[in-house]
Amino acid sequence: MTTRVLRTTACWAVIGVLLVGCSVARRANEAPPPAPGPVVVVPGVAAPPQAEGLDGTAGEPGPTVCSAVTATLTKQLGVSVTAKPFTWNDGGLPALDLCTLLLDGRSVTVGVSSLPKQPDALDRLAANTGTLELVPELGPEARISPSRLVFAVEDRAVRVLSTGGIDRYPSGIDRAKAVAISRAVRAVVPGMIRSARQSDSACQLSTAAAERFVGTIVQLRRDYRVNGALTCIWGSFDATVSIVESFHADTIPEATRTPPPQFAPIGRPGYYLPEQGELVFRQGRRVVRVTGLTNPSRQVPLDTLLGVVDPLLPLFIR
Repeated sequence: MTTRVLRTTACWAVIGVLLVGCSVARRANEAPPPAPGPVVVVPGVAAPPQAEGLDGTAGEPGPTVCSAVTATLTKQLGVSVTAKPFTWNDGGLPALDLCTLLLDGRSVTVGVSSLPKQPDALDRLAANTGTLELVPELGPEARISPSRLVFAVEDRAVRVLSTGGIDRYPSGIDRAKAVAISRAVRAVVPGMIRSARQSDSACQLSTAAAERFVGTIVQLRRDYRVNGALTCIWGSFDATVSIVESFHADTIPEATRTPPPQFAPIGRPGYYLPEQGELVFRQGRRVVRVTGLTNPSRQVPLDTLLGVVDPLLPLFIR
């Protein structure tokens, strides 16, 4: 009897070992759980940093939306309203043609989308600007934040941006003035729509590389010179790439970051900022920024930005 019990116990022990072994073998044969992928930082859909001098004191000569509303606003507001004589483009998504109004010593920048607005254009222009309120007198989509008003005019998106804020004293303008400016702008925009294509032969050298980034023949071109420095912008509804050159820029602000940005194999110095989709470098007296933006956002490789600017390097080195 004792022998039979021992034999039975031994058999169960052997079976247990075999089952454990099978279980271990089965787990070993299963595909391992996927390893967590690297965190990829992608640029947001925004405008790149404004180039030196692009505030309406330089750029493309008018007429502009701003110059078209100065007489109306001077009469309505009872203060002198003037416009700076030039326009420029911010190379964002949506890309805006910009001009500057001055009233009571305060600066207001008006932007009109260079291409017809997309369904999320106003959302992007108002994103991350504070609490938003509807402004029904400017249309069902219009909204106001502590710094700007955004609204639609026919097929265009419009932004009215107060540098000093809205209802913020003493630097900003009050809400009533912001709405009055927006109403005046809304009235003239349909007659001031600019051609989507404005090209400079120097920028043409990089068009093939820009179109590879954009993924199609570009719908938008905005090329111009500011005090001799070149700006090239190529865009579609879903992507924009720009090259902006500045003369006599004292610093590259990103160089003071802690930790410092990633070095790029171009310029003295040069930096690659993947979170902004940007390459910035100094070449002699010039600072050059190459920026790529996409919607939805995706990472823009350094090689892509280098490929866009490479055909123009002889121009910057001269």
